Amino acid sequence: MSESELIPFATPDGLSLAGEIRGPADGALVALLHGGGQTRHAWTGVATQLATAGFRAMTYDARGHGDSAWSDQGDYELTTHARDLQAVLRTFGKPVAVVGASMGGVSGLLTAAEAPELLSALVLVDIVPRFSPQGVERIRTFMQSHPQGFATLDEVAAAVSAYNPGRTRPADPAGLMKNLRSGDDGRLRWHWDPAIMNAAPTHAVGDALTDALSRLPASLPTLLVRGAESDVVDADGLEEFRRHAPHAEVASIARAGHMVAGDRNDAFSGAVLPYLRRVLS
Repeated sequence: MSESELIPFATPDGLSLAGEIRGPADGALVALLHGGGQTRHAWTGVATQLATAGFRAMTYDARGHGDSAWSDQGDYELTTHARDLQAVLRTFGKPVAVVGASMGGVSGLLTAAEAPELLSALVLVDIVPRFSPQGVERIRTFMQSHPQGFATLDEVAAAVSAYNPGRTRPADPAGLMKNLRSGDDGRLRWHWDPAIMNAAPTHAVGDALTDALSRLPASLPTLLVRGAESDVVDADGLEEFRRHAPHAEVASIARAGHMVAGDRNDAFSGAVLPYLRRVLS
């Protein structure tokens, strides 16, 4: 596995973000942004493959997630995440290819519309301006379940399997600890601030994302990677995406749901790596 280096970032309002970077120092920069309720570790497999292929891959925990600081004001608005991303990208002093899943894709899209000079390419992972409400509600229900946490890793694995029965349950659930924190009561809880659930997508958010999509420069290489079995990006959402971003390419990953890379990591990398090689060369 490619060795990673811990790298801290700071948000405009002074929060500390925990990041990692791996790959050759002269490789093309690629930022991998996780979804809501995840951590940077969701991208370890893809980041390792990118680094092996010669890219410089960076991941970080969004505010309120993983090892990054929590907001005392509970500020987890999508626009705030986008401002954080812009601050992170500016630290590199050159354009960065942004690959964002779900919430991370929203941050990437808003940033590409507001500060396109910071990006060399944009890859949106199963995110369009108009989400299927049923899919979003299923995610929210899962994230809000088990507020008292879990007694064991086996309980965590069972909850994940119930939510995503199509994904193979790991023989050893120890890897799940990267997404968990141990409370003072000894119980395991997801490694994110519960206050992030207060920043729910609304119709106004959909309008803002549609506007951002329509403002993407045609010169910015853009790829949408969708899960063919996603319940968040439906046919209507895909059609609207194509209408507002006709220059964007679309790749569909068979037998993958909303968490495309997690469901089929090799197939996801097989679509994204050749694309990045082509557009960044």
